[in-house]
Amino acid sequence: MGAMSVSQHRLESIDWLRGFVMIVMALDHVRDYLAVSGLNPMTDPEIPIPLFITRWMTHICAPTFVLLAGVSAGLMAKRRPRMEVSCYLLTRGLWLILLEATVITFAWKFHLSNSPAVILQVICTIGVAMVLLSGLVYLPRYVVVALGIIIVAGGNLLDGLLPASAYPNANPLWLGIHRQIVWMPFGIRVVVYYPLLSWSGLMACGYGLAGLFSWTPQRRQRFLVALGSGLLILFVLLRWSRLYGDPNPWQPAQSWKHSMISFLNLEKYPPSPLFLAVTLGLIFPLLALVERYRSPLHDAIVTIGRVPLFYYLIHLYVVHLLAMIAGVLQGFPASALLVDIGEKPEGYGFGLTVVYLAWIGVVIVLYPACRWFAGIKARRDDWWLSYL
Repeated sequence: MGAMSVSQHRLESIDWLRGFVMIVMALDHVRDYLAVSGLNPMTDPEIPIPLFITRWMTHICAPTFVLLAGVSAGLMAKRRPRMEVSCYLLTRGLWLILLEATVITFAWKFHLSNSPAVILQVICTIGVAMVLLSGLVYLPRYVVVALGIIIVAGGNLLDGLLPASAYPNANPLWLGIHRQIVWMPFGIRVVVYYPLLSWSGLMACGYGLAGLFSWTPQRRQRFLVALGSGLLILFVLLRWSRLYGDPNPWQPAQSWKHSMISFLNLEKYPPSPLFLAVTLGLIFPLLALVERYRSPLHDAIVTIGRVPLFYYLIHLYVVHLLAMIAGVLQGFPASALLVDIGEKPEGYGFGLTVVYLAWIGVVIVLYPACRWFAGIKARRDDWWLSYL
């Protein structure tokens, strides 16, 4: 019984962390759809600090999604045959790519035009990384981890090798491993927002980290705190020295505000080594903390973390519908919000107070549906449930 409870506790900590970042991610998307347009929260020098922090803290989401997908694959590999794990990763990865290109793309736009026709973001990236990992699982675990670390740590070395402007005739799929691209297969406009290589390397790292969950809780928690602290120290040292780690070295400014924004404004597309160092440096100690202490709303957060793809799918539709309603209340026709977030009408939008209140409301509305679907997954063992 003792061993079973420890195992259950460990898995709950992963579900909690996944649920936590899903909730934080919703804040980013509510901000995308409801905030006043025209300001880039990461690059505009006149951006208000609260808006900058709101955007910056949501950077933890994508690295955590990808890392935990790798951890889950690694845990599965410990209890199932490699062939079964490989087939599951391959089919689920292809399923995620299909979902991103259809159901999720439509949720972002609410229209079927070719501007763009397909939007490929983090779900597609996770899908591609799973397809690649489906082949890597046949290698020794330490080889997979080593490959992942090399890809993640060496990502900055590709910045000078793969600039899209230097390869005007190159295959866009090749450029897409390290650059955001617009691709036009068969006249269909496809935008790839998440370059593939570094995220795939991060999932390989997560696959190796699954081994931590065979350790005693005390040993694992100490390691996670040490690893996170080490990454944060490395981030500060490298960022301050401007020696390596991000294509955009920070620039000291006359005001502390502009200096801070420059210091923390890291490249996410693709994720630079320093971007991953600071985000994962915050996440690892948080995972250790969750294992040791029960947080407020623990059960609710765990419930959301057990149905992450279901939550992701429905939250996009809820947020976009909310934006349409908000637009009508501001005097815009509903059709004005049948657009992607970059095409919001001029004059539309709200301040951060409304954004935060709307975010809390969205999460509250989504929770009963997540609890219902989590109950279905707990009671039934249908194969298709493992794909949602």
